[in-house]
Amino acid sequence: MTTPRPLCFIRRGRTVQLHGIAPDRTLLEILREDLGATGTKEGCGEGDCGACTVVLGEARQGRMHYQAVNSCIRLAHSIDGMALWTVEDLAHDPLIRPASGPKGSALHPVQEALVQCHGSQCGFCTPGFAMSLFGLYQNEVCQNRGITRTQAAEALSGNLCRCTGYRPILDAAQQMQQLPRVQVDETALLQQLELLALTPQALEADFSYISPATLPDLLAARAAHPDAQLVAGATDLGLWITKQHRRFPRLLDVTRAAELTGVAEHDGQLTLGAAVSLTDAFSALQARWPQLHRFAARFAGLPVRNSGTLGGNVANGSPIGDSMPLLIALGAQVELASTRGSRRMPLEDFYTGYRQNQLAADELLTFIHLPLPTPDQGLADQRLAAYKVSKRFDDDISAVCLAIQLRIEGQTITQARIGAGGVAATPARARQTEAALTGQPWTAATAERAAAVLQAEFNPISDMRASGAYRREVLGALVRRFWRETRGGAETPALERLQPLTLEATP
Repeated sequence: MTTPRPLCFIRRGRTVQLHGIAPDRTLLEILREDLGATGTKEGCGEGDCGACTVVLGEARQGRMHYQAVNSCIRLAHSIDGMALWTVEDLAHDPLIRPASGPKGSALHPVQEALVQCHGSQCGFCTPGFAMSLFGLYQNEVCQNRGITRTQAAEALSGNLCRCTGYRPILDAAQQMQQLPRVQVDETALLQQLELLALTPQALEADFSYISPATLPDLLAARAAHPDAQLVAGATDLGLWITKQHRRFPRLLDVTRAAELTGVAEHDGQLTLGAAVSLTDAFSALQARWPQLHRFAARFAGLPVRNSGTLGGNVANGSPIGDSMPLLIALGAQVELASTRGSRRMPLEDFYTGYRQNQLAADELLTFIHLPLPTPDQGLADQRLAAYKVSKRFDDDISAVCLAIQLRIEGQTITQARIGAGGVAATPARARQTEAALTGQPWTAATAERAAAVLQAEFNPISDMRASGAYRREVLGALVRRFWRETRGGAETPALERLQPLTLEATP
């Protein structure tokens, strides 16, 4: 019997090395069963409730980057070479030190603020809240930035328990920045992570968790192991393990290939590596299209966006995946590669059926390419909005997702692209509605005709999220809404426009 390679990470300023960790064991399992870190709780087991939240730290361009993730669906081997904090570590990590002066409270400011603001009741979910707040604290307070109420709500979007109500926990998120500051000694931690990366690991008989560091090596591994299950952030595959009890003797992790983790702009295109996290991908999109902020913040919860990847969401092909309608509206192309070469195609042509796509057995989705507006087009001529309709505002699956982009010259629509989710077996492009819009003046009458065409273009099913009739009604309503928000040639500020987009109830 062969043995998986050892798992190494930094915790409390020391290297933790675990041998014999099966490739499909979750981070939560090794925390509770192998390390006795039972402060991290198991609630839903599907990345929804946030009770299992921990924080990971990794070196990026010489600085530490922190992210809260769901340990229940994060694979243990995926944190190899990183730093890890659980709720037990906040007050006991020797690398967390006062910014100045002697250490005050025995508690971390995150914990102290929760105590002062009465943000905990039964306590089961409090560790998850504390860790989401710790990630926020490191990324904002320790960078000398203040925390707004909106930021606090977004940081806690993946923590659903509200025993004490929303206000005390949000109060704690703002209170923690008023307490004496403590921070991670990043200089010491970076040195430890560098040593960990340089330390050769013992060769073992079978690398059942394969994580190549370069794209050529990744493609070679895919060709050599076509039977290996691909994994990126495991936000979907983790559920196959925890809910379907499926086992995976060999996994191929795409997230370590450096070429797939970058964002680049060249030749009038924005190129996103398939292994870029959803958080970083949406950040890149918002930098070019600021009106997308509210839509991006409603994609699952923050811990899921921190783990999940854009390429994983696209390759998954779920008809209710939220990124694909937006990418279709933006004119995205996907790049597929193997040791034989690479090829590109429009995203809408990538899907061949329900959760089926054009990937060959030895191919990987490697990049997503987006055309950027050229100077002669002018951003003022572009109208873009993305809508998500769901039963609750945060951390929910879409009943309908619709993204619309128009190019208007004078008063005439010269180009239309519309992506829709939740209305067909695959993420879809609304070509008939695009044709009905192109060449027409952007008026209320045109929007009304387009709404009727869009309602007739798809035949959505009825399920637990909404009826088919409701979905068709919503499609028309969103086109009318888009007209109201973009008439007169100027877009309403994005945050105000997108804030109330949820339709809370379905018939």
